[in-house]
Amino acid sequence: MTPGLMIAAPSSGTGKTTVMLGLLRAFHEDGLRVQPFKSGPDYIDPAFHRAASGRPSFNLDSWAMAVPMLHGLAGAAQDADLVLAEGSMGLFDGVAASGATGNGASADVARRMGWPVVLVIDVSGQAQSAAATALGFARYDPDVRIAGVILNRVASPRHERLARSGMAAVGLHVFGALPRRTDLKLPERHLGLVQASEHPDLDARIADYATFLRTHVDLAAVRAAARASQGPASAPHRFTPPAQRIALAQDAAFSFVYPHMVAGWRSAGAEILPFSPLADERPAAEADLVWLPGGYPELHAGRLAAAERFRAGLVEHARSKPVHGECGGYMALGQGLIDADGTRHAMAGLLGLVTSYAQRRMHLGYRHATLVAPMAGATVGATLRGHEFHYSTILEQPDPPLAQVVDAEGTAVAETGSYRGSVTGTFFHLIAPDA
Repeated sequence: MTPGLMIAAPSSGTGKTTVMLGLLRAFHEDGLRVQPFKSGPDYIDPAFHRAASGRPSFNLDSWAMAVPMLHGLAGAAQDADLVLAEGSMGLFDGVAASGATGNGASADVARRMGWPVVLVIDVSGQAQSAAATALGFARYDPDVRIAGVILNRVASPRHERLARSGMAAVGLHVFGALPRRTDLKLPERHLGLVQASEHPDLDARIADYATFLRTHVDLAAVRAAARASQGPASAPHRFTPPAQRIALAQDAAFSFVYPHMVAGWRSAGAEILPFSPLADERPAAEADLVWLPGGYPELHAGRLAAAERFRAGLVEHARSKPVHGECGGYMALGQGLIDADGTRHAMAGLLGLVTSYAQRRMHLGYRHATLVAPMAGATVGATLRGHEFHYSTILEQPDPPLAQVVDAEGTAVAETGSYRGSVTGTFFHLIAPDA
């Protein structure tokens, strides 16, 4: 089995993405085949991982995925030399109620796979005290092994010596210490990092991260700390695609689709037919299904409203074949979208949904849905697991609900999705059918 590591942190904002991208590129430059993964439901980071490593990155989610699926997706590393998985939030942060295999924390994935953890510690504002934090993480769960730490945002050589002395006092290995550099941070917006495709200088940035890591981190020691995956044999996970020929919207407005979903559809024999609504392209006439992923339609609402060929193609397709939209794609299927400036833009009109970014409210969390109407590839009564993250507000939703939807704790949520004929939409992004 391929040896692996989890790159994690005590909390968000510690710099673990910079470390992850730098390590991926540095090892890739050294000729290693490095397989990246992302723990949890984040759908932006995998594109950065791919840019850094040259290999597709897949999400591993212990709340949404059953054990066979989790290990089957990890099987993507069978031909790799090293696995690096990036954690989300803090290492032990998850939901209160466990799902098919756990509560969604990065520690769940590390424990399940047997991957040691490299903890990225932001030592700004402290020195030896950082060791107390690291020691707490090392002892919190004896089944999750902390291989060592990377000190980040070190202010001076003296600061580094003090922080290292604290780690030595509690017996924790230090792989390296990264000086404070404000120019390394990737730009963000309300849903996290700006998408990889929006960075014209992304490759140069990642190369800079790799140089930075080479200078300040013992890469050989990091690689030596990796351990082979544990658990059942990693047979490839088998997907049932929602259709044979899937027209998949792919551009700056519609880019949030989980890589494991598309890869799974392809491996099961489905044909993916990409098209760009922003370029006013119609979905392929021979497609059996049109799938509009999430993204940032609110940033491109004017262009979408003016994309007459795209909208006409959707309407024509929907007369006889299914259309499905997730989050941003769902909003684009509605009657209208009001942007942050309060301007209303006409959308496809295949659903009655009207949403607004002028009245912002965050919707975030895992979703467990039981379908009360069929959608592409799933029948009434099917249960699905997904994740929702957006700031739009529903102003109108006159169509019947598509599903009964609850959060990870079983509390009903108002965003049920809706349907009209063969057109369906949800605010959650599908991660997997229920276990």
